[in-house]
Amino acid sequence: MTVIDRPDQQPDSAIVAQAEKAVDRIAAARRSIQTVIFGQESVIDNALITILAGGHGLLVGVPGLAKTKLVETMGTVLGIATNRIQFTPDLMPSDILGSEVLDQNPDGGRSFRFIKGPIFTQLLMADEINRASPRTQSALLQAMQEYHVTITGARHDLARPFHVLATQNPLEQEGTYPLPEAQLDRFIMQIDVDYPDKDAERQILIETTGLDEAATEAVLDETELMDLQQLVRRLPVGESVIEAILELVRATRPDDEETGLSRLVAWGAGPRASQALMLAVRARALLDGRLAPSVDDVIALAEPVLQHRMALTFAARADGKTVRDVIGDVKAKLG
Repeated sequence: MTVIDRPDQQPDSAIVAQAEKAVDRIAAARRSIQTVIFGQESVIDNALITILAGGHGLLVGVPGLAKTKLVETMGTVLGIATNRIQFTPDLMPSDILGSEVLDQNPDGGRSFRFIKGPIFTQLLMADEINRASPRTQSALLQAMQEYHVTITGARHDLARPFHVLATQNPLEQEGTYPLPEAQLDRFIMQIDVDYPDKDAERQILIETTGLDEAATEAVLDETELMDLQQLVRRLPVGESVIEAILELVRATRPDDEETGLSRLVAWGAGPRASQALMLAVRARALLDGRLAPSVDDVIALAEPVLQHRMALTFAARADGKTVRDVIGDVKAKLG
């Protein structure tokens, strides 16, 4: 990692040249997605930041807001293979990972053969992930962190790049299972998908109810995408940004005496949140055409990176406090 300690220190010339080319390619991918997904610019940007940072994202929104369409479109535009799993209460881990079957050989012998499940793709859409049981949800844990799965003691590597974009309905909770904290922590960010404004909804009506609908084509390919992900990790980060990340994440923990949040926060963000924020701010800078992130990037991404990694105490909830309120208070001290 390169760190800029002085304002007059400049990034390596090779990184500058690569970044300038990358900015145009990312902008083209963003425009292509926006020809199909209307009125969700911030959602598109955060989804791209998630992929460029090399991580996984949790899309939270009511039905009908084009979450599924967004994932399908991103797979096409980024040039990577996409699979979709509809999570239901009767879904089993083997339905995701795959299973071994017993084959009869021509010579009369028998042997086991592994049949890969839908997780063996590059962009996996886990639709309504909280509808599956915790046992099935946990089938994703190893894959999301270690990029391989273990079946009957045998390791099976996943394709690279590998990303999970999961969706969750925040309203209907009957028959659902809350995601465990360990799994939530593996999502780089929670991307809230809100209703489009009136102008965007008018465009949706016009563009999607005729005989022809807009279609996208591949802008990137898997090799170019992985090069962009490596570039994100090479972007320089200033000492002020590193300090802002540390202050922000550590301030969400109940044992931080300086913030006085011990009465409000039951548990806060761990070191994985710092790592996620470090990668996300670099990706956001590149998405905006900048060669290095700023403290403004830290403030902008604080909520999506931290909100699913925190829980409030009963006293805080009784006072009407929300996780967003607490993050807002912490951000105010940075800004």
